[in-house]
Amino acid sequence: MYENIDITADSGITTITLNRPEKLNALAGHMRRDLAEALETAGSERNVHVVVITGAGRAFCAGGDVAAMAQLIEQRDAEEFSRLLGSARRVITAIRQMTKPVVASINGPAFGAGFNLALACDLRIASTNASFSQSFAKVGLHPDWGGTYFLPRLVTPNKACEMFFLGDAMDAAEALRLGVVNYVVEPAELETETRKLAERLRAAPALALGAAKQAVYMSQAAELEEMLRYETEAQMRCFESQDCAEGLRSFLEKREPKFTGR
Repeated sequence: MYENIDITADSGITTITLNRPEKLNALAGHMRRDLAEALETAGSERNVHVVVITGAGRAFCAGGDVAAMAQLIEQRDAEEFSRLLGSARRVITAIRQMTKPVVASINGPAFGAGFNLALACDLRIASTNASFSQSFAKVGLHPDWGGTYFLPRLVTPNKACEMFFLGDAMDAAEALRLGVVNYVVEPAELETETRKLAERLRAAPALALGAAKQAVYMSQAAELEEMLRYETEAQMRCFESQDCAEGLRSFLEKREPKFTGR
């Protein structure tokens, strides 16, 4: 159905795979919209009991495609950038509003939007090859995809600030220690262990799981909407800044950025 999103369904378990491995599954084109549609469809189908999100190749998701964003900067296409942010909000909302458990199976790097996509899921199982980074500041952008909502609820505020401010990568072992992921397994075991987890969830009472999921997030729902609105506004301000243009340009030119605060 989709160019860079693969969907497989097997005995009540739907697996959605980001399939742009040559670009580390970086989000470009209609991927955000297609992912949102795939999640909304899975959430509405009665025969789907569990949803798994993973990436093809050696990465989970490297975040937004920097070259594509740099092109939008050059074209001063704030309208298209805003549309991409809207699609991202649809993805996060679809994950949190569906009553089915959503599992992130993190096979490799999860950077920027990819990290926050994983954080939006209910459970996270990672390969020892996985790594995580809030890489937005490195290109002059603000965290989006719900990151400013999810991350400070998992780690201490000062750790969240460190991750947002510096964008340093952490490995799977550190992510497990901080409670960012639930499980860490060897790369060769990830698919099997993800399937075992999904089968346990499928075997559990769907109504009870759905109710428990809603209860866990119920007290936070209004705050999430507030943070998503704030993220969109802040991200648009960053998109229109000189630092963002410099960050994207320096990334493509493989040099250190020279940010000016404008």
